[in-house]
Amino acid sequence: MPAKSKAQQKAAGAALSAKRGDTSKSDLQGASKEMYDSMTESELEDLASTKRKGKPEHKGD
Repeated sequence: MPAKSKAQQKAAGAALSAKRGDTSKSDLQGASKEMYDSMTESELEDLASTKRKGKPEHKGD
């Protein structure tokens, strides 16, 4: 499942970093904190590895 925006991709990267123990869970905020709690490491890898080129900064509804 590819990320739909640059912001989503960055949040997934932050959550993945905390999941792997590279950063502290307490450093997470907002979407990245929710992703940490609700997604597996492999799901986060899929989102975080999405290429940013051509993606909007934030997904418009």
